[in-house]
Amino acid sequence: MSLAMDSPEWFLSGIQQIGVGVPDVMEAFAWFRTSFGTDVPIFDDAGEAPFMTRYTGNAVHSRHAILAANLHGGGAFEIWQFTSRAPSPMPAAPALGDFGIFSPRLKAPDVGAAFDALRAAGVEIVGKVATDPAGRGQFFVRDPQGLSYQVVEGQDWLSKGGTTGGVAGAMIGVSDVDRSRRLYSDILGYDEVIYDESGRFDDLSPLSGGEGRFRRVLLGHSAVRVGAFSRLLGQSRIELVQALDRSPRKLFEGRFWGDIGFIQICFDIYGMDRLHAVCEGAGYPVTVDSADAFDMGEASGRFCYIEDPDGTLIEFVETHRIPILKKIGWYLNLEKRNPRRPLPNWMVGALGLGRVRD
Repeated sequence: MSLAMDSPEWFLSGIQQIGVGVPDVMEAFAWFRTSFGTDVPIFDDAGEAPFMTRYTGNAVHSRHAILAANLHGGGAFEIWQFTSRAPSPMPAAPALGDFGIFSPRLKAPDVGAAFDALRAAGVEIVGKVATDPAGRGQFFVRDPQGLSYQVVEGQDWLSKGGTTGGVAGAMIGVSDVDRSRRLYSDILGYDEVIYDESGRFDDLSPLSGGEGRFRRVLLGHSAVRVGAFSRLLGQSRIELVQALDRSPRKLFEGRFWGDIGFIQICFDIYGMDRLHAVCEGAGYPVTVDSADAFDMGEASGRFCYIEDPDGTLIEFVETHRIPILKKIGWYLNLEKRNPRRPLPNWMVGALGLGRVRD
């Protein structure tokens, strides 16, 4: 049984965001906004990252970060730029199976329509619409940094409209699928195996390194997610990809957290102290803990990090307060409500009052 579902003392509501290190946060926000509809900045904050020195050369560095959400449904992107140093570029294009986050999954109401719309908008398309081993249509695009994104069919939405929604999972390179599942299935609750296939795959062949042989396992979650933002974040899937015919590299080997690339996958949770105990007991020590000092502009809460068996950073955030409309002093205090009950749709939709329009 999944440890994530064992105890009422903690639960996971979904993927809150995937962090992406960029050279220019404002240019990147404009690209995400026009390409993926992530046009609501939940926070926009410049300052220091004092808790992350373990991953930033044992020195405190400054950054500018924007948490950009698509309110049709799905997780957000935390767009992150060093301001105290020049971010280190990727030494080579990420190859499928390299250890780390290779590609976020973005959901779309119609994959074919999304393909046409993104191509017409000038977004770089990788290959064409193809089917995965479960027979579902999907395709890949790249951003200006050469990072890949997978567009897949989405079934659950907070509201209708838009070419794509937000984050609905990720494709993650691992060295041993079975070992990694002890974290992703047993703790994070991705306990449903949608497919487990090995070989060469036509849908992956256009990707960098995609012509090789892989074991790929797509995981879903059998339990219904609960929590304040569970309706917005929706269902998600994690695909673990293991290269079978080459020795992959770590995508952030020799570089800092926050450098160019996908820097973490973050889960919205409740019950941080209990989560610590579960992770530590299962052999995944907490490497960073903000305690109660986390403050990103007008948003506050607590976060911590663990690493998967190959060093991919997994973040957990327990949100205490977020701004709905800062101009009139409207904030949502999540500590004063039933943590399992989803926020009403109108209240989540009110975050759109801060939408950035072109």
